Amino acid sequence: MSNVAIVSFVWVLGATVVAFLPMRLQMVPSLALLIGAPVLVIWLGAVHGWWFVVPALAAFLSMFRNPLIYFYRRARGQRPELPK
Repeated sequence: MSNVAIVSFVWVLGATVVAFLPMRLQMVPSLALLIGAPVLVIWLGAVHGWWFVVPALAAFLSMFRNPLIYFYRRARGQRPELPK
């Protein structure tokens, strides 16, 4: 098993654990996972090819759709609400 596969597996386990946390405790670990994911997806593509990038990118976008929508709206100058 390659190093990127092991790191990807640990990333998925970490994301699963963070998903079980209450919303107020999710912010910091989710931000670390959100920042690390593109690096991991690029690394995965460099080692195994783009066939692995497509499902990894789909999973990343699915799991982090709300934070990505929030950052997209902030970049457009809107003031989206944070969840309580």
